[in-house]
Amino acid sequence: MNFRIFRRVLGASLAICLLSSCAEEAPPESSIQAVTTIEPRPEIYADFTLTADLSELSDSQREMIGLLIEASVIMDDLFWRQAYGDDYKSFLDSLGVGPAREFAELNYGPWDRLADEAPFIDGVGAKPLGANFYPADMTREEFEAAYLPGKNGLYSLVRRNQAGELILVPYHVAYAEPLKSAAELLREAAGLAESASFATYLKLRAAALLSDDFQTSDLYWMDVKDNEIDVVIGPIETYEDRLFGYRAAYESYVLIKDLEWSNRLSRYASFLPELQTGLPVPDAYKQESPGADSDLNAYDVVYYAGHSNAGSKTIAINLPNDEQVQLEKGTRRLQLKNAMQAKFDKILNPIADTLVADDQREHVTFDAFFANTMFHEVAHGLGIKNTLDGRGTVREALLDVASSMEEGKADILGLYMIDELNARGELGEVDIRDYYVTFMASVFRSIRFGASSAHGKANMVRFNFFKDAGAFVRDAETGKYRVDFDAMKKASADLSRLLLTLQGDGDYQGAQELTNSKGVIGDELQADLDRLTRANIPVDITFMQGASELGLD
Repeated sequence: MNFRIFRRVLGASLAICLLSSCAEEAPPESSIQAVTTIEPRPEIYADFTLTADLSELSDSQREMIGLLIEASVIMDDLFWRQAYGDDYKSFLDSLGVGPAREFAELNYGPWDRLADEAPFIDGVGAKPLGANFYPADMTREEFEAAYLPGKNGLYSLVRRNQAGELILVPYHVAYAEPLKSAAELLREAAGLAESASFATYLKLRAAALLSDDFQTSDLYWMDVKDNEIDVVIGPIETYEDRLFGYRAAYESYVLIKDLEWSNRLSRYASFLPELQTGLPVPDAYKQESPGADSDLNAYDVVYYAGHSNAGSKTIAINLPNDEQVQLEKGTRRLQLKNAMQAKFDKILNPIADTLVADDQREHVTFDAFFANTMFHEVAHGLGIKNTLDGRGTVREALLDVASSMEEGKADILGLYMIDELNARGELGEVDIRDYYVTFMASVFRSIRFGASSAHGKANMVRFNFFKDAGAFVRDAETGKYRVDFDAMKKASADLSRLLLTLQGDGDYQGAQELTNSKGVIGDELQADLDRLTRANIPVDITFMQGASELGLD
């Protein structure tokens, strides 16, 4: 971290402590005087350097990237506070130098994100389901009974006043000083932007950070098409709030568009409205029309920060999450090509060598992996965003299981899209078996993210559903799996119908029952996953990243 970044973050840190009463919210002393009890596992992450070809960029564009990275560092600091607490630096210092600290930095706290948030530091106890969004002593019942208008909002912390009563503190108040610094950086970057529309977006996003009103900037971002550099920044995903799934966590991605790949992908999003009508559910569950202005682009990502950098790394993005923006404008699907290639080379190929039947091994390909990931993101736009009974959004109705249901829906409808587009000849000369077998191999990869991950839980459900339906068949002698293509096509339709119906009905109990019955790892599967561990196959990747890696110093 250079001095300029350190100075901004240090000032922001001091300001947050003054606003948030750090001493009152600090974890017990035993978690700071830490002793490792569950072994930290930094070795499960494979190092990968984030780089991109910047030779075609102007000096102003290169300088802008540096400013966007600085703003991202502030998002990283804010996410630490949301995930662990304001005194996270003291906690890290207490660990000294070694595997425990390294693993804590990878996990943004003393809980292993890829082992269902199991603690690996003595004395810290279980990770609060609500992370640091809520008071540690608050119960569900207390929150639900409290009269707090807007309490299910995305952009506020729940705290106690001096009388011990629950209150809401908007993010832009709780984090005023660091957000002011981040906004200044975005406005400075806007002055260097060669795309006038991107410059306007950066200014709108700066204003959003200071007001927590992100819809205007989200709507405008959908129309920004001519920029080679992009940034996704702010409080976005709600996965960190495992208590209710309400509150959004800070994160950032700094991106360089791959123009050649983007041109190849651009036409697929136009099929969404037509594919919506063909979903295997009654008309009521597909009555919403997905926005026709969605687009697909490929990027090299050059910086991850905050939630996006915690534990398993995102390799594709589908945003904005705002349901109103999605219905009006659609979404943007950003495929992170360099990170995707890293996961394929370092993780998926070795998994396929170990668990995919020899006669189907050739069907695990990068092109299929890229396409499956891409259509997963596109498929988030299919289905329904609001419950049929008028109770509100699917996200609000399904609460803590909303994320895993949505990820499962996107995975399975991505496969539906591939089938439909292939039948129409839109995919060109491809072997459809590549997509199915690569899909199965990817399920093994994602299951290893653990039950605390929405993606991991969704893949557990899908694995068991497909195995029970005879779509995934294990050879008892070799311990390897093969796809029964006919059975998998039928199982895909059946699971699509089930997930879309649960979402449309806002059926929280049904979604919970599906998760509890299918979202588990049986003994046989666990033994197979243990084989991957013994083979030293990484679970995910971690990044060497920053200005130095990009040659910007």
